Amino acid sequence: MTTQTADSDLKARHRSMWASGNYPHMVDTFLLPLGPRLVDACPIGAGTRVLDVAAGTGNASIPAAQRGAVVTASDLTPELLEAGGSRPEAARLDLTWVPADAEHLPFDDDSFDVVMSSIGVMFAPHHQAAADELVRACRPGGTIGLLSWTPEGMLGALFATMKPFAPAPPPGALPPVLWGSEEHLRGLFGGRVEFHTMTRDTLEITAFAEARDYGEHFKAHYGPTIAVRANADRNGRAAEFDAALDSFCDTWNVGAPGAARFEKEYLLAVGTHTEA
Repeated sequence: MTTQTADSDLKARHRSMWASGNYPHMVDTFLLPLGPRLVDACPIGAGTRVLDVAAGTGNASIPAAQRGAVVTASDLTPELLEAGGSRPEAARLDLTWVPADAEHLPFDDDSFDVVMSSIGVMFAPHHQAAADELVRACRPGGTIGLLSWTPEGMLGALFATMKPFAPAPPPGALPPVLWGSEEHLRGLFGGRVEFHTMTRDTLEITAFAEARDYGEHFKAHYGPTIAVRANADRNGRAAEFDAALDSFCDTWNVGAPGAARFEKEYLLAVGTHTEA
């Protein structure tokens, strides 16, 4: 199998994974605050040319367009873009939805004033290729804005919990949560982006009555969890996976019986593209 064929197969599996379950429902259940937080941190106003990479259902794209920006929302998974485009608040906004691979963006060099991604580009398997594309699409003096789950936070712990049940990652693929590491970001962007903001904060999740409802929600709606559990089931380890996920939920719950609460850490990183 050629490298190009292997990459095409990998991206096809990623599209299928993110189209499985119901990620738009997850956004509506507890992820909605994240997009506006990223938009607030970037210099976005009327006429700003914005590219949202791995935009999903437009959680950051829509609030950027509501500020009068000219927004292009791109994502590997067309089904997510279709869900975003059907949202009532997306109507009558200057917002274009474009299927695109974050590692091979179909846009000219220096095309955008702001290139951003909210818990999206972090899931591209080849981090350096994706970072290079973010920089290439952003004009010199423009802004790169990223919001990513951290390795030390709850999402990082979830992926660590699932890892023993997952198939081996493809060659060259790196863990998504590395994008939530300050050191990793500086390494990816080198001297090309001068980060003036690197702030860790948490998303508070109170949508579930009991702690283990969080895990059930992920098994029903979150593509990566659905894929890993299916692999566990093929290997006769579904019950073991379920027990590990229950234990994870119990550990990370900081709420009370009947009122579960989780705090999911993320890194907000915003900087200026310094290359002339």
